[in-house]
Amino acid sequence: MKDKATLQSINAAEEDPHTGLSKEALKHAFLDNLFYVQGKFPELATQHDYYLALAYTVRDRLLHCWISTAETYTRQKARTVVYFSAEFLLGPHLGNNLLNLGIAEQVRQVLPELGLIYDELLRQEVEPGLGNGGLGRLAACFLDSMATLEIPSLGYGIRYEFGIFAQEIINGWQEEKTDKWLRFGNPWEIQRPEWAVEIKLGGHTETYLDTTETMRVRWIPGWTVLGTPYDTPILGYHNNTANTLRLWKAEATESFDLGNFNRGDYYGAVQKKLVSENITKILYPNDEQIQGKELRLQQQYFFVSCSLQDMLRIMQVQEIPLTQFHEKFTVQLNDTHPAVAIPELMRLLVDEHAMEWDSAWAITQKTFAYTNHTLLPEALEQWPLNLFARILPRHLEIILEINSRFLNEVRIRFLGDTERLARLSLINEAGERYIRMAHLASVGSHAINGVAALHTELLKKDVLADFYTLWPEKFSNKTNGITPRRWLALSNPKLTKLISQNIGESWIKELSHLKQLEPFAEEPSFRSEWRYIKRSIKEDFASYLRHSTGYIIDPQSLFEVQVKRIHEYKRQHLSVLHIISLYHRMKSNPNKDFVPRTFIFGGKAAPGYYMAKLIIKLITSVGDVINNDPAVRDRLKVVFMPNFNVSNGQRIYPIADLSEQISTAGKEASGTGNMKFCMNGALTIGTLDGANIEIREQVGAENFFLFGLDADEVQTLKSQGYNPMDIYHSNPELKAVIDLISDGYFSGGDRELFRPIVNTLLQGDNYMLLADYQSFVDCQNQVGLAYLDTEHWTRMSILNVARSSLFSSDRTIQEYSRDIWKVNPVKIDLLTQEDVKKSMQAFL
Repeated sequence: MKDKATLQSINAAEEDPHTGLSKEALKHAFLDNLFYVQGKFPELATQHDYYLALAYTVRDRLLHCWISTAETYTRQKARTVVYFSAEFLLGPHLGNNLLNLGIAEQVRQVLPELGLIYDELLRQEVEPGLGNGGLGRLAACFLDSMATLEIPSLGYGIRYEFGIFAQEIINGWQEEKTDKWLRFGNPWEIQRPEWAVEIKLGGHTETYLDTTETMRVRWIPGWTVLGTPYDTPILGYHNNTANTLRLWKAEATESFDLGNFNRGDYYGAVQKKLVSENITKILYPNDEQIQGKELRLQQQYFFVSCSLQDMLRIMQVQEIPLTQFHEKFTVQLNDTHPAVAIPELMRLLVDEHAMEWDSAWAITQKTFAYTNHTLLPEALEQWPLNLFARILPRHLEIILEINSRFLNEVRIRFLGDTERLARLSLINEAGERYIRMAHLASVGSHAINGVAALHTELLKKDVLADFYTLWPEKFSNKTNGITPRRWLALSNPKLTKLISQNIGESWIKELSHLKQLEPFAEEPSFRSEWRYIKRSIKEDFASYLRHSTGYIIDPQSLFEVQVKRIHEYKRQHLSVLHIISLYHRMKSNPNKDFVPRTFIFGGKAAPGYYMAKLIIKLITSVGDVINNDPAVRDRLKVVFMPNFNVSNGQRIYPIADLSEQISTAGKEASGTGNMKFCMNGALTIGTLDGANIEIREQVGAENFFLFGLDADEVQTLKSQGYNPMDIYHSNPELKAVIDLISDGYFSGGDRELFRPIVNTLLQGDNYMLLADYQSFVDCQNQVGLAYLDTEHWTRMSILNVARSSLFSSDRTIQEYSRDIWKVNPVKIDLLTQEDVKKSMQAFL
C-alpha cells in the first residue's frame, strides 16, 4: 500500500504541470520554473529568482484562463469594452493573482516546505509605476471589476519604460529618482511583435483624386515609429475570465543605420532608435518647455493610433464589416488624454478606408464615451494650434472640419448667439489659439459622465454647461469605485478574516453583503475583536515604519492619515495649520490632557510644481520640530512616508483611524482614497466635496466628521470679495499659527523659506484654507472627544465598513455597462485538451 506522500506525488504527476492547483503540483511547477526558466538551482538562486519562479508558476495558470477567454471572445465576436487611459496604476500582480485564482493558501503552505517566506517573495515584486495617482488606480480597479463581472474588455495604454518617479525625501525636500521598474524584467507581460503597427508623425498633407474621381487627403509623414504591443492578463475573481491590458512600446522602424555606422557616424547610426523610443520613455514628461509639450502630444497620439489600428485588425480577424465598428467596440475615454482618438478614428475611416464623412462621423460618435475627471480650469487640456499642426497636421484639418460642422448646428439652434459659439467652439480663440480637448471629447462622444454626484452637477452647471444645454441626454453620473479584492481582501487580511468568519466570503465578489455586518456593531465581543485587529495592524505598521524610515510612533495614538497627490486644492497645508495649533496649545498648556495623535502624510508633488514641493518641505519641517520636542513628542507625531504608491497604500489604508479628505468644496471630482479608507474602517473628516458627499450619505451623518463651506458657499464668499486678512486678524489662534511659520520657527529662523505659502494664504487664499480653518479645528476637537469613547468609535468604524458597498468598482462597472456601453457578460468555459486538439485540427 502506498503512503500518503507517494499518492500525492502520483496525483501531482497526473495533473497538468501548467494548470495543476494542488500543493504538490504547485511545488513541482515552482521548482521546474526555477530550473528551466530562471536557469538557477537553489544554491545560486536569489530571493528575486524565487519570486520569478513563483510568478511564472502563477502565470502558467493564468494562461489557461487567458487563452480560453480570447478563444471565446473571438468565436462569439463578443461586443467589447475598450478602455483608453494614459495611466494604469496596477500595483503588484503576484498577490492579486494568487487571491483571484484562489490558491494563496496553497502557496502559503508550499513555500515554507521549500525554506521560503511567502511575504518576503511578494515584496520582491517591483510594481509598475504606470500612473500618477487616482486616474491610473481607477483604471486598474475598472479592469479588475470588468474581469470579475465577466465583461469582455480590452485596456489600452502606454508601456512607459520609466514610470512615475521614485520619491526620496532629502533634507525635507522631495527629490525625484528614476523609476526603473523594468530593470529585472516583467514576468506578467507577453510581447506581441507580430501585431506591431506603424505610426505617422509630422510632415504635411496633400489632396488627390481617387479612382472614383473623389477628392481625398493623403498624409505624408515627416517620420514614422513602430508601436509594439505587450499584453498583460487581468484575471477576474474566482472565475475563468482573463481579459487583456495591451500596452504599447515605441520603437524605430529601422533601429540601426549601417551606412552611418560604416562612415564612422556612430551616434547617427542609432539616432532614429533613440528618438523613437523617447515617446514611451517616461510617464508625463515635464511639459513646461515646448519639447515636453510635443512629447506628451506624441505619447497621446501614439497609443490611441496603435490601439485603433489594433481594433481594426481584430475586426478583420473576426470578419466583422467596418460599418459595425461601433457595434463591436465601445470605447471609454479616461479623461481627455486619449481624446485625439476621435480625429484619428475619423482619419482611419475617411482617409484609409474611403468612408464618407457623415457615415464615419456617425460611427465615431457612437463609439466613444467620455469621462471627465476634473473641475479645475487649468487641468482642462488644451493644445496650441501651431504645436498640433507640427505633430498632427492631418488631425488639425479634421478637427477644424468637425468644429465647422458642429458650429453650424449651434448657429441654427441659437441664432445670433455669438458668445455661445465662442464658448462652445473646439478652438479657444482668446490670444494664442488652442484646441480644447474636453470640447472635442464632448462633441465626439455619445455619452459624457462625471465621477461623483456633486462633480456631475458642477459639470452641468459650470464646466460643460453649454454642452449640457445642447445635449442633456448625453450626461450621467457614474460615481467612482474601488475593487474590494485589492483594497480590503488583499491589503487587510486580518480584517478580511474576521469579516468572513462572521458573514462568509461572498462579500468579496458582492460587496452589498457587507451590510450583514451592521448587527455585529452592537455586539461588545465583536467590537472587542475589531479593536484587537486594528491595534495589531497598527503595531505591525509601527514596526515596519521604524525599520524602514526610523520614525517611532505609538500604535495607541489616533492615526490621522492624508495620502494623495500633493496639491494646493487638496489642502495638505490646512492639516499642517491644525497640527501647529495643537502644538501651540500643548506648549501653552503643558498640564492639559490631549488625545495622542500621529499624523501620517504621503504623496508626490509634480516635479515642476514648486508650491506642492514647498508644502512637503513644510510638513517635514514641522515634523522635525515637533518630533524632537520632548514636551510633546509622546503625544504628537508627524510622519511623511516617502514614495507613496500602491504597495505603500496597501499598508496605509488599513491602519488609519481618521481619514482626512479636506479639499476645497467644489474642487475634487471624486476621490477614491476616501473610499479605500472607509472600506477599511477609518472614519472620515471631510468637506462636502467629491464622493465625500455620497460616503456621508451611505455611512450616516453621525458617523462622519463634517466641516467647512460647501461648494455654493465657497462661490458666494468669493463673489462677495473674500479677504483672508480679515480672518487672520480676527482669529488669534490662527494668527499665532501663521506667525510661527512666517517668523521661521519651523525653518531654523529662516523667515523667507515658507514666505510663498504665507503670502499665498494671506493675499488670496484661492483654496479657502483660512475660511475653513476654525470649522476644521472645531471638528477636530469633536474627533478627539469621540476617540476617547472607544466603544462608540469602534461601532462607527464597523458601520463605515458595513455601509461601504456603494463604493465597489463592481457597482460602477455595472452602471457603465447598463447605461453607456450596452454590453452583457460572457461566461468563459476553460478549454480542455480535446478542445485544443479540435481547434488545431480545424486550423490544419
